[in-house]
Amino acid sequence: MATQDDPPAAEVGEMSIQEGDDTDVVTPWEVGSSSMKGVDYHKLTKKFGSSSIDQELIDRFERITGKPAHQLLKRGTFFSHRDLHSILTLHEQKKPFYLYTGRGPSSEAMHLGHLIPFIFTKWLQDTFDVPLIIQLTDDEKFLWKDLSLEEANRLAVQNSKDIIACGFSKENTFIFSDLDYMGQSPAFYRTVCRIQKCVTFNQVKGIFGFGDSDCIGKIAFPAIQAATSFSAGFPQIFNGKTNIPCLIPCAIDQDPYFRMTRDVAPRLGYQKPALIHSTFIPSLQGANTKMSGSDPNSSIYLTDTPKQVKTKINKYAYSGGGATVEEHKEKGGNCDVDIAYQYLTFFLEDDERLEEIRRTYTSGELLTGYLKKELIEILHKILADHQERRKNITDDIVREYMTPRKLKYDY
Repeated sequence: MATQDDPPAAEVGEMSIQEGDDTDVVTPWEVGSSSMKGVDYHKLTKKFGSSSIDQELIDRFERITGKPAHQLLKRGTFFSHRDLHSILTLHEQKKPFYLYTGRGPSSEAMHLGHLIPFIFTKWLQDTFDVPLIIQLTDDEKFLWKDLSLEEANRLAVQNSKDIIACGFSKENTFIFSDLDYMGQSPAFYRTVCRIQKCVTFNQVKGIFGFGDSDCIGKIAFPAIQAATSFSAGFPQIFNGKTNIPCLIPCAIDQDPYFRMTRDVAPRLGYQKPALIHSTFIPSLQGANTKMSGSDPNSSIYLTDTPKQVKTKINKYAYSGGGATVEEHKEKGGNCDVDIAYQYLTFFLEDDERLEEIRRTYTSGELLTGYLKKELIEILHKILADHQERRKNITDDIVREYMTPRKLKYDY
């Protein structure tokens, strides 16, 4: 599979983008912007050396799959990629690949921002009918957070219930916890070791910014996240085939891990993983920070009640409208900073209705209260449906998804 060349992996350690008075910071542990419009993803794409997803690529996606592009792809939520053309070529040639995405389980309840990659990954799984591996990095959260190993592992199981509730097919989905699978699979650990031997201490410091006071577990961890990119670590799933390519849907802050992975892959004789990057869903307070699980007033949790959703949106969602009704009608609203409108771009499926809202809010015809009301109704349904599916996911069902086994695929 032909792949694009990346800038040297060590360069990803420099992830601050400055332009005039605006500064964006995007790392696996911190995301922020001094601009109320949020991160400038066009500049970020250039800085990271990835490729923009343009209309030509979306058209090719639709032509090859025979299906309309997902709203998150058409609207630019998934905005950047590495080697997505190569994955489409594999599908066109009826050659194998698999999907890989993940979750760092640091909280009991996931929020709407965590849901976005899984919604899109579910669509990719349905569209391509390929195996999917979901990695739960409970070891990472033990190393970075004030969590015991046992609590991090428990949260992995709880988060997996939310993930399963997204509707992933049990026939071709394998979910694993790092803390559990590392002891079950010698092949996975061997893959981790091969990666670790290819990355020096100086390189990993340059990529991730580790300091002398960081524990050695943090320094070694990136190889574990990288290992899932290679089918060699999953002999039960792929019948021992060690070089099946993969496509990784993830938020752009995870890209440093896979820049490192793509740098290592040729030296191990493996295919470089392809990636498709998403933007961040902003916090309720504004697009200059992403939604955070540690701040309940910045996030809509998947466990929130209808009353909690309504209160959070009405009280905390940053408005791009005028200070008064008169000012709003005169000057109109600013959709670029209005959080209720931004959330609608993620969750309102009707393109025509979204455009009508944008037009009438910008003109001042649609008031902020009515805009928020429409968002609240949409989120009520999304969360009610999710919570209904989630309550039926038992520990036994989780164990079925987490059992290493051959998945259903045609190759």
